[in-house]
Amino acid sequence: MAETKPTATAASKSSSAPAKHGGNSISWIAPLVCVLAGYSIWRFMMGDASGFNEPDPAGGFWPHHMGPKDAFHRIYEGGIIVPLLIGMFLMVVVFSIERYLTIRRALGNGPIDDFVRKIQFQLASRNVDAALAECDKQKGSVGNVMKAGLRRYKEMINESGMSTDQKVIAIQKEVEEATALELPMLQKNLVFLSTITSVGTLIALLGTVLGMIRSFAALGEEGGGGAAADLAVGISEALYNTALGIGTSAIALILYNMFTTRIDSITHGIDESGFTLTQSFASLYK
Repeated sequence: MAETKPTATAASKSSSAPAKHGGNSISWIAPLVCVLAGYSIWRFMMGDASGFNEPDPAGGFWPHHMGPKDAFHRIYEGGIIVPLLIGMFLMVVVFSIERYLTIRRALGNGPIDDFVRKIQFQLASRNVDAALAECDKQKGSVGNVMKAGLRRYKEMINESGMSTDQKVIAIQKEVEEATALELPMLQKNLVFLSTITSVGTLIALLGTVLGMIRSFAALGEEGGGGAAADLAVGISEALYNTALGIGTSAIALILYNMFTTRIDSITHGIDESGFTLTQSFASLYK
């Protein structure tokens, strides 16, 4: 009998299980809130009038304060791109926390390798109920997939109208359907981290270029040594955009790789679970 290893990377096209849909309002609420928070930090903290020697009395959406007293308030002069970059950094924080909590739950209550070994031992002893109890203790994505497969496994033991091959295929299909419910929840919202990784630096460079344009425009209008000094200050302020963007992108990249590594370990555990069920049934219930 040919044995097929079920994979967790793609669900069966014939799967009848509906995809798991969770509330995902954070996907559109969080970016908006983060951008507004970024603007508030830039406008009311970095742009606080008390932090400048020559504050703009008119105020408004983008006050033109001059003479920042320290480096924190000097970031304000990086321009209107700065609040967007701050908002992107806040998005990294928010979605990292959300993914950490989700993946932590998906990992379950113990090492996945130990859990799979316990299931293998119980199945070798033909104790399916004990294996189901282990799934209840483990929980998480691997535990959920294994539990769904074990239920079908238990049904197939007493099924007399099917051949062994058909029973193994039925167990495999159940595992694939359960996998189709679990994997989308693990990968949801990672797109924000991957997008910020690549786009953050580009937006930062846009802010830098805009700052350089303003600086050289001022140099062309004024001329002289004083203008050269203003140019140097303007360039340093423009580079704050680059620093913020590169820092945000670097953090997003590190966190994205950490989360994908964790998801890969869960996916491997799901693969191993399905393989354990089909191999066990094929060898014990010929």
